Amino acid sequence: MFILPLSGHRKPIPFLQTPFNEGGGRFSPDGRWVAYTSNESGRNEVYVTPFPGPGAKLRVSTTGGGWSRWRRDGAEIFYLAADNKLMAAAVNGNGSIFEVGTVKPLFETRPAQPGLPYDVSSDGQRFLINTLPEVPEQVASEPITVVLNWIAGLNK
Repeated sequence: MFILPLSGHRKPIPFLQTPFNEGGGRFSPDGRWVAYTSNESGRNEVYVTPFPGPGAKLRVSTTGGGWSRWRRDGAEIFYLAADNKLMAAAVNGNGSIFEVGTVKPLFETRPAQPGLPYDVSSDGQRFLINTLPEVPEQVASEPITVVLNWIAGLNK
């Protein structure tokens, strides 16, 4: 992951350089922390590290996760768990160390891929989910009609 300063030399600066895949970085509302996803544990997990550093990272997710989002007051991080449950982690980054409190599932999702699967309102009370529609298994599919040379039919 890189940081791009918007003043001065305006060139990307490496922020995290590890042998693992990291991405999805999000600054905390006060700009002191970065939540991101890394596969260093063998699966994607959500971590938080101080910005601009140095300092130790702390794992937020407990059973896999990604797509982290901060609540406006910085007291909660939302993320999508590996089992597609939207999770909420109580966090405290007001001091010199970052603390993770209770992590709880909010609800199950059916995220559509690719792209950003969800977003959260600044107060953490409403969610927009890019989801797949539920399709009952008993629904028969409609036949498909393919029309060849349809332009020739316009001239009649």
